[in-house]
Amino acid sequence: MAGSLAGMVSTIVTYPTDLIKTRLIVQNMLEPSYRGIFHAFSTIYQQEGFLAFYRGVSLTVLGAVPFSAGSLLVYMNLEKIWNGPRDRFSLFQNFANVCLAAAVTQTLSFPFDTVKRKMQAQSPYLPHCGGVDVHFSGAVDCFRQVVKAQGVLGLWNGLAANLLKIVPYFGVMFSTFEFCKRICLYQNGYIMSPLSYKLTPGVDQSLKPQELRELKKFFKTGQLKSKKPTL
Repeated sequence: MAGSLAGMVSTIVTYPTDLIKTRLIVQNMLEPSYRGIFHAFSTIYQQEGFLAFYRGVSLTVLGAVPFSAGSLLVYMNLEKIWNGPRDRFSLFQNFANVCLAAAVTQTLSFPFDTVKRKMQAQSPYLPHCGGVDVHFSGAVDCFRQVVKAQGVLGLWNGLAANLLKIVPYFGVMFSTFEFCKRICLYQNGYIMSPLSYKLTPGVDQSLKPQELRELKKFFKTGQLKSKKPTL
């Protein structure tokens, strides 16, 4: 619950920058409407008002539903795919798992992103209404117009390019996280190598790092560091 709320707040706070990015991407560079980020902020505010910065924000929130559902679906079936527990996966398996999860979640949530981008780009103050290929009055109407003009698959236009960016991004990020976690476990003596999750024989995995270090010191010196009494 706390994570969902934090994600929602961060999305709302940073959403105007996402809209500005879309406007700068779609504008005609031969006749630009915006000279830069700050000029875009001031121009949009003066011409379209403050609420224009949040055009399509509801689709970001709605798109999080299939994104989360897809992540959970893949996560719950990883053991069946690899025929083993998740905490024993190799680095390659972790990389493949994250790439698969990212591909599934992006595919499920991409229609919301397509409509969001069109809503961000559309503006009556821009040439050709921002260059959008369909004209609409709201989110639902945008879905309808895209399907009417391009078919259902039109909602997934640009998916391949998005996957080329998102899939390796998440794969590298989470694989790096897993590897760093293994290095910490190895340095603290819980596993035998950072390249695997093979547990160190005779080590109680429930002990905290400080407790494990004290126990090792006890076996070497025969003295266990006593804790000072606290009031």
